[in-house]
Amino acid sequence: MPDQLPDDEVLVMDADAMRRALTRICYEIVERNRGAEQLLLAGVRSRGAQLAARMAARLGEVERVAVPAVDLDVRAYRDDLVEERFEAQFADPNPGLPEDLSGLTVIIVDDVLYTGRTTRAAIDAVMDVGRPAAVQLAVLVDRGHRELPIRADFVGKNLPTAVEEQVVVRVAEVDGLDEVAIRKAARR
Repeated sequence: MPDQLPDDEVLVMDADAMRRALTRICYEIVERNRGAEQLLLAGVRSRGAQLAARMAARLGEVERVAVPAVDLDVRAYRDDLVEERFEAQFADPNPGLPEDLSGLTVIIVDDVLYTGRTTRAAIDAVMDVGRPAAVQLAVLVDRGHRELPIRADFVGKNLPTAVEEQVVVRVAEVDGLDEVAIRKAARR
């Protein structure tokens, strides 16, 4: 585990801030959906899937119901990853999604909302399986710069950035620690 950030990164959320943001999002989800009984969290691989699993556990604690969380592989639905889309189309990329989504509210969970293209791909992946009652979007960080008319329903932190910057989300399950940082653009 690194003790400090690289010189080109600035910390914007530590582990406690991430935990608080996810907890707040969970309460907002419960309020908006009048409970958690008909929810399915679909986390965009890989860090969105980790966040979805955490949120499902927290929603279960708060509402005392089991809230399923599935990994959502959107590579086959991306319009900018031709090679990965070609490889992913030959396998069932989302075996965890139930065959019948009717009556369910599917909440797509992602770490960062940027252009909206990943979200569009996630919506397509969900709709390929079936037609849920509703689709909502929860993101840890919304950094702006949309290319598509997509807006998150639940946001942990709005983080205005320059196009040249990168938002780096680290989760303990993948990276060994929880934090969000902005990677500054390289100077020319």
